[in-house]
Amino acid sequence: DVQLVESGGGSVQAGGSLRLSCALSGYTYSRNCLGWFRQAPGKEREGVAAIGGDGSTNYADSVQGRSTISQDKAKNTLFLQMNSLKPEDTAMYYCAAHFVCFRPPPLHPSHYNVWGQGTQVTVS
Repeated sequence: DVQLVESGGGSVQAGGSLRLSCALSGYTYSRNCLGWFRQAPGKEREGVAAIGGDGSTNYADSVQGRSTISQDKAKNTLFLQMNSLKPEDTAMYYCAAHFVCFRPPPLHPSHYNVWGQGTQVTVS
């Protein structure tokens, strides 16, 4: 079975940085879409950043310029580097995957069919 396990969340002051990681197991397909999503209490889940198997990326306007998505295919790990964090970035962050991708990789959660359990990010 494909499994995604997030880590790296935590509490940080506004202006700080965090690097989220997502370990992929049972998953070696090279043309996948991988993405980061977040959900704050009382809000819908939203796309943050996505990366395709060809390295193309897509970012939500709210994090553009402050975040970088990357992938280490050799280690089957997805990353999200977040800088200049704001209180409105507070949410549960999830990584997700799908075997089919487009260009640019989609940010809508409905495209993705494999999800991790999430890691909490709190910015104060």
